[in-house]
Amino acid sequence: MGFPKGFLWGGATAANQCEGGYDVDGRGLANVDVVPLGKDRFPIITGEMKHLAFDDEHFYPAKEAIDMYHHFKEDIKLFGDMGFKTYRLSIAWSRIFPKGDETELNEAGLKFYEDLFKECHKYGIEPLVTITHFDCPIHLITEYGGWKNRKLVDFYENLVRVLFTRYKGLVKYWLTFNEINMILHAPFMGAGLTFEDGENKELAQYTAAHHELLASAKATKIAHEIDPENKVGCMMAGASYYPYSCRPGDVWAAYEDARDEYYLIDVQARGEYPAYFLNRLAGKGIQLPIEDGDLDFLKENTVDFVSFSYYSTRVSIGDDNDEVENTGANIFDSVKNPYLESSEWGWQIDPLGFRLTLNSLYDRYQKPLFVVENGLGAVDVPDENGYVVDDYRIDYMAKHVDAMRDAIELDGVDVLGYTSWGCIDLVSAGTGEMKKRYGFIYVDRDNEGNGTLKRTPKKSFNWYKQVIASNGADTSWEKE
Repeated sequence: MGFPKGFLWGGATAANQCEGGYDVDGRGLANVDVVPLGKDRFPIITGEMKHLAFDDEHFYPAKEAIDMYHHFKEDIKLFGDMGFKTYRLSIAWSRIFPKGDETELNEAGLKFYEDLFKECHKYGIEPLVTITHFDCPIHLITEYGGWKNRKLVDFYENLVRVLFTRYKGLVKYWLTFNEINMILHAPFMGAGLTFEDGENKELAQYTAAHHELLASAKATKIAHEIDPENKVGCMMAGASYYPYSCRPGDVWAAYEDARDEYYLIDVQARGEYPAYFLNRLAGKGIQLPIEDGDLDFLKENTVDFVSFSYYSTRVSIGDDNDEVENTGANIFDSVKNPYLESSEWGWQIDPLGFRLTLNSLYDRYQKPLFVVENGLGAVDVPDENGYVVDDYRIDYMAKHVDAMRDAIELDGVDVLGYTSWGCIDLVSAGTGEMKKRYGFIYVDRDNEGNGTLKRTPKKSFNWYKQVIASNGADTSWEKE
């Protein structure tokens, strides 16, 4: 059996991590542009430190990134050479509406993506488009408070109407928000949220999340109206949580941690807020800004499929347990699992956990799944020609592809496709580094922005080409 016929193999990027050209052809400034490399990055992405403009004290990697804005034809050709069936990319909102609240759109931005989509189709590649991969125009933050303000639902509706109309026939698969649950972990990076002294941060985050859920439902409705062939998905930062031990407190902590990540997807896929979530908010005295008709609208406009990122599993521990060692991984810190190896950045490697996550999501939602991020961030050392022997990456990915095959073939999970994260080297969202590389293609650029930007296929390039050509049947490789 194996992978189904027509399975969508490919790779994934995000505009703010690869495009560059932050001030080219009328593009406006966005939250993701002003997040710097260095010690202030984490306080800024979590909203603890307000930072809404460039200064001379920081380096901003998103300004140029890998300059895909000027290299996209070269890059898509390389994707075509690998045999990609799909390419996941995102729209930079501020390329289409530089401030976010205009009625007049930026034609240069629309034309850029139109040309990019046509280039994909030239190689038989189906675009999979994330409408918002963390991007929020700075003007919407300074003028309206970002997604805390319900007006952003209307601005988002204006954006999606333009996209669905302009790209009808060019794009079939859409994701409304990238890792929507990141609004709870990195609220500035995830949704452009900043906080004032004394502000109730939880209320602000849940309010913003409700507005994003309404926007997602509107996008789903409009997409189906404009083109019934459109398929719209939601997207979460996915993973399974293990209890640190069989102590009941640890088991309950793992259960609770998982539900914390699910609740937004519950609304998008099932159409309802789960009771446990509403009860929890009530216990905190938090009331969502639900207006008449909101709940019916959410119920009537659920997504067609559920997509997610997966890099590692996490471990939970209850309040009644002893102090233990943590992984030290960035946004999703976790208790360290002694049975797993870790990447250079502390992310624990767990292919069977990938199969578990696939099954958990499919059991919960009974909708097709789409794996839209999976990969290994590592330091690559190229030879004098820029070639990288990345056996460690191939090993990671081969085991995860095999685990996905088991979930499909043995467990009956319905999976539409798989797009590896950072199919070409790009800026890390968590750390802002270039040296944390995920790609099949090496890009000559370092953390400080030095380098020629030359693209060179790595060893994993031909391995993935083999995987795609065999529709996932052949994941074999020889270690050097």
